[in-house]
Amino acid sequence: MRKKDLAREVIKRLWNEYPDSVCTLDADRAWKMLISVRLAAQCTDKRVNETVPFLYERFDTPEKIAGADISEIEEIIRPCGLHRSKARDIKACMDMLCKEFGGKVPDTLEDLLKLPGVGRKSANLIMGDIFGKESYVCDTHCIRLSGRIGLTDGSNDPLRVEMQLRKCVEPEYSGGLCHRFVDHGRTVCKARNPLCEICVLKDICKAAKIKRR
Repeated sequence: MRKKDLAREVIKRLWNEYPDSVCTLDADRAWKMLISVRLAAQCTDKRVNETVPFLYERFDTPEKIAGADISEIEEIIRPCGLHRSKARDIKACMDMLCKEFGGKVPDTLEDLLKLPGVGRKSANLIMGDIFGKESYVCDTHCIRLSGRIGLTDGSNDPLRVEMQLRKCVEPEYSGGLCHRFVDHGRTVCKARNPLCEICVLKDICKAAKIKRR
């Protein structure tokens, strides 16, 4: 099966299995999503969602965060871990957002990557979930599942995986597929002891086929 055909079949089955997959970070504004994705590094989305309301109660605009005392930001986001580096990036990100982009989150990958603390994974998430554009959020689940299934060559390099997925996954399904990879990776295609026997992809998955031999 060609990779494009494989991708279409994977998309069809995972959409049927997880019809309501979405990003689990709560953010009603684009600039808040920027903050949440930075806080989510080595932290659960649940903890981030519990923490950010306290930040926005104190600083409710990008301008106020940019002008805040960094120690105040650190104290509020401490539950998310790595509070010093995250506070530094968040303050710098909001400062650049205000000074160079008029307080509006840019809608291109190139401009998003200019913001402090924003890597390709975060930029892709913003592109897909905020702007509805082509996006490939290559987190640990996406990397693992796309390699196992055979959509990629098994590389663990996020950029390489992204470039390979761009060649076989239709743009309009890109962001949604990555969210479904997360759900499927958490419940079935786990890092250790994947539950291949109940997987909806077991007959088309490269790794499952090898396992049955």
